[in-house]
Amino acid sequence: MNIRYAAPLLAMALAAPLAHAEPEQAPLNVVTTIGMIADVASEVGGECVAAEPMMGPGVDPHLYQASASDVQTLRNAEQILYAGYSLEGQLGEVLENFSRQKTTVAVSPESIDLSRLLTADDVYGIDPHVWMDVSLWSRTVDTIGETFIEARPECEDSIQANAEAYTKQLDALHQWVRESVETIPEEQRILVTAHDAFNYFGRAYGIEVEGIQGISTDTETGIADIRHMADIVIEREVPAVFIESTINPRTVQAVIDSAEKRGHEVVIGGQLYSDAMGKKGTADGTYIGMLRANTQAIVEALGGEVAPLPDALASWAERWDLDEA
Repeated sequence: MNIRYAAPLLAMALAAPLAHAEPEQAPLNVVTTIGMIADVASEVGGECVAAEPMMGPGVDPHLYQASASDVQTLRNAEQILYAGYSLEGQLGEVLENFSRQKTTVAVSPESIDLSRLLTADDVYGIDPHVWMDVSLWSRTVDTIGETFIEARPECEDSIQANAEAYTKQLDALHQWVRESVETIPEEQRILVTAHDAFNYFGRAYGIEVEGIQGISTDTETGIADIRHMADIVIEREVPAVFIESTINPRTVQAVIDSAEKRGHEVVIGGQLYSDAMGKKGTADGTYIGMLRANTQAIVEALGGEVAPLPDALASWAERWDLDEA
């Protein structure tokens, strides 16, 4: 080919794709309050969604107050997802204001039948810690997926496929937790924690739950509360009690000290994730990993033996280089 013709043809060939290329739409910018919602959002949304939580590891949503940068983050979001049922108590007014401006969804009230929820104290009405029962939390998958599809209809097929696959994983997780807890000797199936975040876990998986504080951590724990819990620990011969990643361990240690003074030795069985997940970029920083870590700590400390992870969770375990699958 004559070189004087080749150069223009080459230029045309390179330019043609650029002239007809469709600009790719950016992932939907989603801000969530807690990490458990962000993880579901990421699993369901896939490449169509960029979801980030406001509250990271170790942050207590009961006491959280929005900063100026948080407000700006919410302002920039296309969608806002939060738990609801007063979990984010001090953020309530902020979220209410944003609900008038953009899609702002309380995932628990939108997903879960009231008949399946537990009542709490006079302040909360409903216990908001529904993620502790995997069979309940899995119901948020469809709500979150439908919310995303409204904003990104072109992603409907992939979002629905992701939701179906993730729901199967959560179904398997639910059964695994139940089977593992059932290995704890019946007389030792009592879970003593810093606050009442595990009542859904107890109901779903057959273990009695006692919290030193109430549903919210925004309450004072008195000497009478410590003494009462020490009485339970001694009477039931509880071998281990648990601290939580978002709560100062001093109340749990006070129960241990009180029981020891009366001749009963009890140890800290481990740290549980209650209102926040583990560190981002780790297995515990996912919802499945959070429940796996909690179950393993509880079961082993109370005398049981965790079941092998089911095949449905093999891909999740491989992603985090775990040996259990």
